[in-house]
Amino acid sequence: MAETCSSAASLILEQRARIGEDVREMPGNTADKRVIPVAAPGDEPKFACRRVVREFAGTQLQFGPPDEYQGPYSPVKHRKTDGPALSVERIGKLDAVLLSHDHHFDNLDNAGRALLPHAGITYTTDSGVQRLGGNAIGLAPFETRVLERHDRKKLLVTATPARHGPVGVDAGDVVGFALGIEQPGDLLYVTGDTLWFEGTADVAKRFSPKLVVLFTGAAEPRGRFHMTMGSEDALEAAHAFPDAALVAVHNEGWGHLRESQDQLLDVFTKFNLASRLTRLEKGKPLSLSW
Repeated sequence: MAETCSSAASLILEQRARIGEDVREMPGNTADKRVIPVAAPGDEPKFACRRVVREFAGTQLQFGPPDEYQGPYSPVKHRKTDGPALSVERIGKLDAVLLSHDHHFDNLDNAGRALLPHAGITYTTDSGVQRLGGNAIGLAPFETRVLERHDRKKLLVTATPARHGPVGVDAGDVVGFALGIEQPGDLLYVTGDTLWFEGTADVAKRFSPKLVVLFTGAAEPRGRFHMTMGSEDALEAAHAFPDAALVAVHNEGWGHLRESQDQLLDVFTKFNLASRLTRLEKGKPLSLSW
């Protein structure tokens, strides 16, 4: 039985969203040329990960709600160094939130947690549903749901594997997300907080997204080891998704992020891959076409 978002939460540009049945296989032709608008946080957000709003065909999504300026969250104290360019008020009402995980303060702070009840649906981990309740729906890796509007247009939302740190670190459950139009994962892959590992490599084998959003920054909140992708992981992704455009997020705003977007671009330049990585700038919309 399909679950329907409440009218107050799901209204955006006079459109409603509802969740349909799980999808196992979706046939379809992915050869159509499409234009995907992409924007960093700021004026006229369109399709943009974490503190970034994305919009596709009138359906507005948030990947990781906006962050506060500072605040500790067990077991690690996170120091905020910069605020989001887009306020909660500017975001407006959301059809859905794609939440990689809820239990780290730098991924879901107090402002973000307060925002969730006003979204139509929050997709997250199965364990996150137990903590969040409300409109949260848990997805296991490679489980797909259909986000459907009243005009019958659909967006396929698939959870993807993620490992938030090196082997041996217990960082709790985390997922990424693949979005599709004709079939799962044919539009966009958002890695979530993860390193490159066999799970992300499996995503590359299964899906052919037009755009890959890398959660980078080489985060070191617990010591001299990375909890999110550094340049080596991003290079792996570039080779695993040879036909996809790449953008890097999750690389500014917190004290434990060690690698900036410019530093990552410098690495790509040294490997003759600068053309693969598109730079995002706060407040400036970016459009990519295929």
